[in-house]
Amino acid sequence: MRLLSSVLLCSASLAGLSTPAFAQSTDAAVDEAAPGNVIIVQARRRDEAVQDVPAVIDTVTADDLAKLNLRDFREVSTVVPGLQLTTEANGVGGGGRLRGVNFDVSASGTNPTVEFYFNDAPITAGVVLQQIYDIGQIEVQRGPQGTLRGRAAPSGSITIGAKKPDLYTFGGFADMTANDIGTLNFKGGVNVPVIEGIAAIRVAGVWDENEADRVRPITPSRDPFSRTKSGRISALVQPLEWLRLEGMYQKLDRRAYLYDQVASFSEVNPDAPASPIYIDSSDRRSIMEAPRPIHQVYDIYNWRAEASGMGQVLIYQGQHYTQKIRGVEVQDEANFFPGAINQDTYSTPKATSHEIRLQNDARIADIFDYVVGYFDYRNDNPTVLTRPTILGFPTAPGASTGIVYATIDTAIERTSESHEQSFFGNITAHLGQGTEISGGLRHISYKSENGLIINHALVKTVGQDAKKWIYSASIKHNFSPDFMVYASTGSSWRPGINVVGDFSQRQSELEESFVNLPAETSKSYELGFKSTLMGGRLRLNATAYHQTFKNYPYRTGGRGVYYIDYTNVANPVVTQFNFVGAVPVEVNGIEGDIGFDVMDGWNVGLIASYSVGKIKGGLVPCNDLNGDGVPDAVTAAPSLDDLRAVVGDDNLSACRVNQRSGFQAPFSATLTSEYTFALNDNMDGYLRGLLNVFGRSQSDPVNVFDDVGSYGLLNLYTGIRDPKGAWEVSLFAKNILNTTKTLTRTDPLFTSYRNIQAGGAATTFNSTYTGVTTTAPREFGINVRYAFGSR
Repeated sequence: MRLLSSVLLCSASLAGLSTPAFAQSTDAAVDEAAPGNVIIVQARRRDEAVQDVPAVIDTVTADDLAKLNLRDFREVSTVVPGLQLTTEANGVGGGGRLRGVNFDVSASGTNPTVEFYFNDAPITAGVVLQQIYDIGQIEVQRGPQGTLRGRAAPSGSITIGAKKPDLYTFGGFADMTANDIGTLNFKGGVNVPVIEGIAAIRVAGVWDENEADRVRPITPSRDPFSRTKSGRISALVQPLEWLRLEGMYQKLDRRAYLYDQVASFSEVNPDAPASPIYIDSSDRRSIMEAPRPIHQVYDIYNWRAEASGMGQVLIYQGQHYTQKIRGVEVQDEANFFPGAINQDTYSTPKATSHEIRLQNDARIADIFDYVVGYFDYRNDNPTVLTRPTILGFPTAPGASTGIVYATIDTAIERTSESHEQSFFGNITAHLGQGTEISGGLRHISYKSENGLIINHALVKTVGQDAKKWIYSASIKHNFSPDFMVYASTGSSWRPGINVVGDFSQRQSELEESFVNLPAETSKSYELGFKSTLMGGRLRLNATAYHQTFKNYPYRTGGRGVYYIDYTNVANPVVTQFNFVGAVPVEVNGIEGDIGFDVMDGWNVGLIASYSVGKIKGGLVPCNDLNGDGVPDAVTAAPSLDDLRAVVGDDNLSACRVNQRSGFQAPFSATLTSEYTFALNDNMDGYLRGLLNVFGRSQSDPVNVFDDVGSYGLLNLYTGIRDPKGAWEVSLFAKNILNTTKTLTRTDPLFTSYRNIQAGGAATTFNSTYTGVTTTAPREFGINVRYAFGSR
């Protein structure tokens, strides 16, 4: 282990592990297009070597996914430093974060910070952040996006391409993974040329069963559980040389029973009262008496047509997807009452997108490349939920348990519809052998309407009607075939958001300002270089960037801030919610990667990212229980009377702050290395390592109890395989050193209820536990893969 660790610590990029892109129609085509270790991407909507694109692009290929046994899409972040992929505890949504800003609001009709694309069409993160299988390549492009693809996004985009049918060769694969912590994962697929050279289909699927994050209750109850079943069928028809038609359908069904992890507050605060049962973060325990039931069903229909002639290509890309999601929000977080008291949420979003674009196939006058197109996206996101108000009383004065007398259920319905249309164009001029200038524009027209219905009565409607231009421009110069310098700039725009989750019927003007936000704008400037040395054996890239935001939607950390909740007007209570403030933000960062093929069979690599985003005098929702205008370090939830005395009719507090805008560690790096050696003519052996390093971070800048120190996670792999890739048997250990780090920590949990012994007075019970999340547990496992034909 010392030898391999030393190799890792002197390493440096996954470029050495990567294979060519999914943009090609077949694996054979990729091999012909990209000999050696050249990586082909479609960042600018045409096949290019990644080293020729004036932008930071991280690629994760099918080979990378298999080699590193990445089963859940969120694990992609382990090979892309600076990328954070998260899902909501209730299963309703998720998102990605890049370049120093945080955004994971379950908001209605809004574009995310990082946009996701599946087979070249935009898709919500919740559909993507699931079990992953039969993928050709993933491209993570950093920086403002939108003049070339889909919707505007200020921080980056992630494109995922499913493997496409092969028109000529029958083939398939089978893949099985099992580990010591309850995971069984089976993947497989088959490719059938129905009419050789003209039509083919590809069928693939996954069945996965695991124990999720392995958080278990302290009381007798069922273990955590997650099961995912998914299948995909793709068809490709090329009846004429100039015409190509594609279609795909995918269904995914996931059921899970999960617990919220907690730890005793005294773990970090010596002054906190002792817990009835002490729980350390490393114990992976919960005080929930019953798990959250989660059920997610996703259906995706994706289609594409390409027609080429006279050196031009006309492409139409369409997609429709639906979601059926049941999620649960725990209302008795402090576990004060016996049994589970939950808010049941049912969400049935659907979205349809169309994009048609025209671009050149052959370069015009040997100088110009262009892309022009039209984009249309409709989103409908209705949500129905039932929120209970608890009527109960303590079993005795000052008791830590209570009895539920009844609950008053409030029926809530959220309606949300949006329609985005845009025209876009980009032109690139190749001046001589070494210089390239590129520029693009997109005109966005956006309309939305959101409604709130409580107990079958319409409470309010909020709408938007906006138009905006965004731009991008870059210049690059190759001082030699192996050294390129580039500079780029770009702008982005996102519509104002209508935040989902505050269902109060008496929202104050201040509260409204943290729920209905104005549109965000941003500008970015970037300078970098890309180089290839030693005949292609050494690759060194680096970039520095500066980005500014106006009206950036900053969401408060943890479970949010305390406010007076009038969802049930007659029975207001103290609740927490992640309100959002529109604030100015400045981001500065550096990104780089270096890859070195030391010798035949041995490559090493390093990818690193450092990014700091800061709010500059922004007004944000906050816990300010002493009224001094400075966010407080909270150790207990306030009573309704105490909170009302501070916030008055505003219902919550606000503070003017200068603090970080993102919760992830500013610095992160990925070290990789692989050594392959021949055992005989028909078998190779290998050793492989992956080390993730994270710097210090603050999950919530105003929570003094949730700072995270630097740490590292080490994965090791060894096995044997066929030199031609037909089969492989791998043993792996993830987080082999069993590093446990508390990544987030909330304020102490609490339960609000109406005390019927005190005439229905609003009462707050504070728990001795806080909500936490930790690094993934250690796992030892085996992976067996077999492939034949076109694979």
